[in-house]
Amino acid sequence: MNDPTNRFDPLAAPDEAPSQTAAPEPPTPRPRKRHRLRWLALLLFIVFPAAVVIWYMVTIYPTLPDARELKEVRYQVPLRILTRDSKLIAEIGTQKRIPLDYTQIPERMTQAIIAAEDENFFSHPGVDPKGLARALYQLITTGEKKSGGSTITMQVARNFFLTREKTFLRKLNEIVLALKIEHQLTKPEILALYLNKIFLGHRSYGVAAAARTYYGKNIDELTLDEYAMLAGLPKAPSAY
Repeated sequence: MNDPTNRFDPLAAPDEAPSQTAAPEPPTPRPRKRHRLRWLALLLFIVFPAAVVIWYMVTIYPTLPDARELKEVRYQVPLRILTRDSKLIAEIGTQKRIPLDYTQIPERMTQAIIAAEDENFFSHPGVDPKGLARALYQLITTGEKKSGGSTITMQVARNFFLTREKTFLRKLNEIVLALKIEHQLTKPEILALYLNKIFLGHRSYGVAAAARTYYGKNIDELTLDEYAMLAGLPKAPSAY
């Protein structure tokens, strides 16, 4: 016999599948991870420079020379042989130099050298941020440093205390020493150091020796064009 419970009823509604509710997806961890990375980058941006400064102040800064040493500089000068009436016969030595006090240097000479080397000399504290930024921008964009970022004070620091090696640490020492020099010396004292020390070609160090070498004159006897020529020599002393 047929089971009436198994009889097919065409009007009956089809069996419904059991309802399934989708489980909510867990939140993605990416935004939180990116947030942590930003905080880590910010922390490194702050901590790393601070660590470098602390390292420098503890290990390097105490070894830097005292800028007050420049108040009693003794220049290397050649042995000069003179006649009885004080005429020069010969100079013996590797360097030609005639040291001058600031008051002995003509104003036109100082104006020419400042215009050529460091136009903001009397207003900056030893370092010219705009000049450094300009030199860095040129180095990044062209691969060459067409204009120097060193002030006269920085050049004094390099010429008296440092080597000419091109490293980041040497440049940092140069900047720090320039700030120390400006704190200990006056602007005229710094300018006199520069004008007595700078190499100007043909074994001539300082503007007074260069005036004798190139023109056979004392420094206060030069013309305006001759002062301008001497002021251009520090950039390329071997060109003349």
